[in-house]
Amino acid sequence: MTLPHVHAHLSSGAHAQAPGLLHRGAERRRLSWVLGITAAFMGAEVVGGILSGSLALLADAGHMLTDAGALAFSLLAMSMAQRPPDAARTFGWVRLEILAALVNGAALLVLAGLVVVEAWDRLRDPVPVDAPVMLAVAVIGLGVNVVGAFLLHAHAEENLNVRGAYLHVLGDLLGSVGAISAGLVVLFTGWVVADPIVSILIAGLIVVNAWRLVREAAEVLLEAAPAHVDVASLVEELRSVEGLDDVHDVHVWTLTSGFVALAGHGVIDDPGQHTRILEEIQERVRARGIGHVTFQLEMRPLVQLPPPPRME
Repeated sequence: MTLPHVHAHLSSGAHAQAPGLLHRGAERRRLSWVLGITAAFMGAEVVGGILSGSLALLADAGHMLTDAGALAFSLLAMSMAQRPPDAARTFGWVRLEILAALVNGAALLVLAGLVVVEAWDRLRDPVPVDAPVMLAVAVIGLGVNVVGAFLLHAHAEENLNVRGAYLHVLGDLLGSVGAISAGLVVLFTGWVVADPIVSILIAGLIVVNAWRLVREAAEVLLEAAPAHVDVASLVEELRSVEGLDDVHDVHVWTLTSGFVALAGHGVIDDPGQHTRILEEIQERVRARGIGHVTFQLEMRPLVQLPPPPRME
């Protein structure tokens, strides 16, 4: 016997609109500015690295090359995410932002590995470094990366895609700081081994941040509950709603950065209370930072019907 039921889609706040229509105007403008700055300086850093013989500068230039690709990919994903849902993609293209973050994190890990391999070769066979040229290019690069990091910092925590781009730029900033440090050591002591040593330290810092980005993107793609939502606690809170006798089949996941969804089922005895109960569920779920909710209420049967007789 199929039980009668009612259901409602509850949405609130800035996320009440369809996922594909999330506005990313400010993030896109800042990404565009950083992409332009990065591309403009990358060539100068490559030339400076070749002229000076500095691995730290070349590593940073290679990092900026991946940055340019990562920023362009992030912009493309963010633009496509604005497309509205359709019959084939009911949630639109918002997951492209998460895929961009995953690709960016993986690219950072690969780049860090290449830097470590080259640095190890230079530790065994040191290469002369032109410290003045290295310092000049690194100082300019530091200024460029500070501007880029400043532009992206405001949105890095709220958007995983922007965070991937931000980590690329932050890695460049660390690379510039490392190149300046290595350049000073070489200039005043002549110890050229400082260059590959600093490169390895920079690669280590990049790996730590890149691994965190990859892990968070993978959790979103696996539809894990977001870290800020304690699902067990939320279910217990919903069960305390007056008139809601049971809560089950609760699922919480992230569609894209800033868009958390919940689906669940509940059991009630009085169908006349379903509107009040749904409104209270909405209020409690909204307080947990969940903006898109689909909750189905089922009426408990008053009489438990016996099972049908078995056919001989």
